[in-house]
Amino acid sequence: MDSREQVEPNIVWAVVDSGIGPLLLAASRDGLVNVVFHATDAVRDRAVERLASRLGTEPVEAPGSPLLAEAIRQFEAYFAGERRDFDLPLDWSLISGFNRAVLRELASGVPYGQVVGYGDLAGRVGQPGAAQAVGMAMGANPLPVVVPCHRVVESDGGIGGFGGGLETKRRLLALEGVLPEPLF
Repeated sequence: MDSREQVEPNIVWAVVDSGIGPLLLAASRDGLVNVVFHATDAVRDRAVERLASRLGTEPVEAPGSPLLAEAIRQFEAYFAGERRDFDLPLDWSLISGFNRAVLRELASGVPYGQVVGYGDLAGRVGQPGAAQAVGMAMGANPLPVVVPCHRVVESDGGIGGFGGGLETKRRLLALEGVLPEPLF
């Protein structure tokens, strides 16, 4: 084991303020592994326990960790309206199979300020007719905002569902210019 491994835990996390409330960001040596909305104490504690269970190691709160520094910087710039794209290494270990294929396509193929329908996204990964399965993949997205599940909407123009809550989805789409800013 080298000295870096002795100093840096396997999974580190921090809670950061954002334009949509507190976010928990967690990273491994491979990259950002989890983003959790509404990271109040209770939500944060459940998220950390879930990460420990799924990844087999105890996450450590380390807001100053080099593993998180760039992610924190990019999130701050995104919510300040100074950044449109995230350029971060991502650790995809919390997701596999169809869900991973859908989320990778979403991350690479739906740019800032644009939206895609659930059915359209299903077609892009070779599974036309799998719109409901795409919806399930969005709900299982461990990396929201960076892997922009808020950009997936209903084909009839409806906003669709969102694990972070519909108000959070509206605020993210407004930030990206897809929806108007709320009047109050």
